[in-house]
Amino acid sequence: MPLQMQLSTDYSIFPLGDAALTIDFGNTIDEIINHKVLALFHLLKENPPKGVIECVPAYSTLTVYYDVWVVRKYNPQYTTAFEAVADQLEQQLAQPIEDLQLQSQHHRIPVCYDPAFALDMDAMVTAKNISVEDIVRIHSSKTYTVYMLGFLPGFTYMGKVDDAITMPRKINPRPGVEAGSVGIAGNQTGIYPLVSPGGWQLIGRTPLKLFKPDSNDFTLLKPGDTVQFYSISKDEFDSY
Repeated sequence: MPLQMQLSTDYSIFPLGDAALTIDFGNTIDEIINHKVLALFHLLKENPPKGVIECVPAYSTLTVYYDVWVVRKYNPQYTTAFEAVADQLEQQLAQPIEDLQLQSQHHRIPVCYDPAFALDMDAMVTAKNISVEDIVRIHSSKTYTVYMLGFLPGFTYMGKVDDAITMPRKINPRPGVEAGSVGIAGNQTGIYPLVSPGGWQLIGRTPLKLFKPDSNDFTLLKPGDTVQFYSISKDEFDSY
């Protein structure tokens, strides 16, 4: 028999424009809260209320987009589409749902921490008074949770990074960060899936492709997955 979980009674729902709303479980990075967000996301993805178009999970929020005309058509008793969707979601939030922990996947991601890719490693060494070897060891010794995707298709927000290697975003972002670059921002770590501007502190690069537009899944990693990095040499990187 599937395990069930109670979502939460501690949340707020507010409109996001005229065709979306956000369910907010609190402004925090917390694995338990994120798990609840993902459980609701999967539930609504499989059984969306009439008019719901898309759901987007984040750290502690779930944004629900809907077609105002469809919602109003099937819910004429409500004054607004927002009220109709919010009420249905509140009814769902009051019910226990199946725990979806088994749907997540664990990934081992190779990272080359060579100076050619670790463009901010020296700055981290100075700022944190720590050796390159220790930064690599600490970063690759922890299992991270993929809390959300955003910014770019397949860009991963993972946490939490050990306090010994946390670093703030760069004051002046780079105009171009290479695809596969692995960075740190605060207590998060992430991987750039495409060439783009970016302000995360770069400590390495993976040869794996995070964004796969020709596949059915589009992205290698998904919210709820777990990741452990492991170090590879420049020669190994070049051989991929």
